[in-house]
Amino acid sequence: MLRVCIIDDNETNLILFEQILRRLGDDLSIECFADPIKAVASCVAAIPDLILVDYMMPGMDGHEVLRRLRALPAARDVPMVMVTAANERSVRQTALELGATDFIAKPIETAEVKARLSNLLALRRSHLHLADRNVWLADEVRRATRTIIDREEELIVRLSRAAEFRDPETGAHISRMAHFSMLIAATLGMPTDDCDLMLRSAPMHDIGKLGIPDGILLKPGRLDEQEMAVMRRHPQIGFSILDGSASRLIALGAEIALTHHEKFDGTGYPAGLVGEAIPLSGRIVAVADVFDALTSVRPYKRAWEVDAASAFLKENAGTHFDPACIEAFHAVWDDVLKVRERFSDPVETLI
Repeated sequence: MLRVCIIDDNETNLILFEQILRRLGDDLSIECFADPIKAVASCVAAIPDLILVDYMMPGMDGHEVLRRLRALPAARDVPMVMVTAANERSVRQTALELGATDFIAKPIETAEVKARLSNLLALRRSHLHLADRNVWLADEVRRATRTIIDREEELIVRLSRAAEFRDPETGAHISRMAHFSMLIAATLGMPTDDCDLMLRSAPMHDIGKLGIPDGILLKPGRLDEQEMAVMRRHPQIGFSILDGSASRLIALGAEIALTHHEKFDGTGYPAGLVGEAIPLSGRIVAVADVFDALTSVRPYKRAWEVDAASAFLKENAGTHFDPACIEAFHAVWDDVLKVRERFSDPVETLI
């Protein structure tokens, strides 16, 4: 339904224009105003699809009506027709400058008015159809983008699961450390989208373990120096797997894979980065990963109590860990414990 607003202080003109418009389609809702001030207030509240306005009116002339309505962003594309006397050239010039779309000259020629208004209504219908199509296209693009993102996430989940199958760590560890990472990121003030990106990228931190031999990766005891050197290759392997993607998600995963074993004092690996030279994502995941590793059962160790693990993190703030990340982690301690409860290890992994 198209809304048409007719503004004219002459009752006869209002009736005439309304009768003409009634013949132009059943999809028209027509409002007539003899008072231009009330008409403008109505248009401001709900923008019509076509506006006819007389020039000479008491209280507010047609120019002022045009000026006020064209100032409304929603009325930018609405056809506005000025009704003037045939000899009012300067009036028409000013009306054009104010945004008039067309003119109707007095005395009114019914056939001409009908043709002009019919053309403007057809133009408005086309504009609205195009706007609807643009909305439809935008929705289709969003759906297609969502599909791509979903497939991307599925691939990441499958890669992470592949790493899990070769690692004694459980899937619950992946979920816990990812949520810990998101909590730290949020507490540090990262935007919501970036926090969500951390949640989805953190599980890729150990993807490089796919390239570590089983004899080292699955060894039940502690690794010797030579074995540890091989194990320390996994950040670079993970980076090599993920590097070069145009996806923000995978690019962040590559950054995390490469830097989550760096230490704040520069004694970490593989590059020995110091302080804020370590990307924030790597500093965040370092805290989340170590805490969960400490408090989880492994073939070569028992799980630490959470208080002991918490104390370890605090003791190593400024050496192993970024102090700001440690502070952020403990600022949401209740949420950390809820994550541990929500993603607890299956019973068989604790035996």
